[in-house]
Amino acid sequence: MGKYDSAASTLEHKMMVIKYMNLIIQELLTRSEEHDNLKLQDPEKDLFDVYTPKLADTEYGSEEYKEQLAGLKPALDHHYARYRHHPEHFKNGVKDMNLIDLIEMLCDWKAASLRQMNGNILTSIHNNAERFGYSEELSQIFVNSVDLFE
Repeated sequence: MGKYDSAASTLEHKMMVIKYMNLIIQELLTRSEEHDNLKLQDPEKDLFDVYTPKLADTEYGSEEYKEQLAGLKPALDHHYARYRHHPEHFKNGVKDMNLIDLIEMLCDWKAASLRQMNGNILTSIHNNAERFGYSEELSQIFVNSVDLFE
């Protein structure tokens, strides 16, 4: 028997990885295009028009921030019910999410941190670990991913 050449097997494997990564990329592109579209129409838009500027003047997680969120609750309930990148969408929160949901959620947190007074993605990751009950391991994965935003 001749010497085995792994090139064909490796190339076949590589093509399968490309196929699966492209499926993930396509889903991420779809999510990026559809992200928060419902905030641009009622019933969400009217309440976001009122509360977005108020939230921008508060520190994430503060009592004042939580008070403003309470006023926004009807729009948030509508929003969370329709978008799976929010832990509130699921009965078991983050535990029911998939990787695409988590990526969109982290990107959402980064973008939201830019609109907040004293916004900081690392603070959001830390505060949300307590809020949503995800593990230190997942928290560290999020922290490790922050450099991708630079």
